[in-house]
Amino acid sequence: MKLTLRIWRQHGSSGRLVEYAMDDLSPDMSFLEALDVLNEKLILAGEEPVAFDHDCREGICGMCGVMINGVAHGPQKATTACQLHLRHFKDGDVLTVEPWRADPFPVVRDLVVDRSAFDRIIAAGGYVSVPTGSAPDAHALPVPKPDADTAFEAAACIGCGACVAACPNGSAMLFTAAKATHLGVLPQGQPERYQRARNMVAEHDALGFGGCTNTGECTSVCPKGIPLTTIARLNADLLKAHTTRSDR
Repeated sequence: MKLTLRIWRQHGSSGRLVEYAMDDLSPDMSFLEALDVLNEKLILAGEEPVAFDHDCREGICGMCGVMINGVAHGPQKATTACQLHLRHFKDGDVLTVEPWRADPFPVVRDLVVDRSAFDRIIAAGGYVSVPTGSAPDAHALPVPKPDADTAFEAAACIGCGACVAACPNGSAMLFTAAKATHLGVLPQGQPERYQRARNMVAEHDALGFGGCTNTGECTSVCPKGIPLTTIARLNADLLKAHTTRSDR
């Protein structure tokens, strides 16, 4: 299988697209495996390999985010770049591969971006800090099935940043909403629910992420299919946070 990869190469403040022709690829390879093959050739030729993020390669860790022909994680819906196989492309295709583009995600090198802004949003409120004593039995706190399903759906977020890269405003509201929701709908997260929403959104804005205008691009590229209603739930909590006591 032949592919031409036009890959963003950057070391410093500026970069450019560099074209690589590859003609020995298997359709059963993942996209990252294709980058591995390319890097092996570059190393043997004495050139710098392409820097890209990866870890589990099982669609779980969220490290592998890249733009492929302008689409976060590529053309296959609900699929991370590490789980995207070359059989979804045509022999001879030209693929443009770029890093996430957002001010809060500065490019470190080539396809690697610094996504530590997400960590700061979590640190602003994405946790439960109320005293709970020893760990309760799993069945000690009854949780209604709809709430459990909603929490599980939101907790599937892997923090890859595709929502930010796809959003025309560079908003991270889908990520922020997912991290606030999976705690906020459970009994353990109720005491800090509204304070959590206020603090996490405030940090989101302070970091330079854009505002959400409900275009829905975030959900269309989310590899875990987190719905837009998650943002609506966060907005409702945020409104409640600003209309109740300041200590809530």
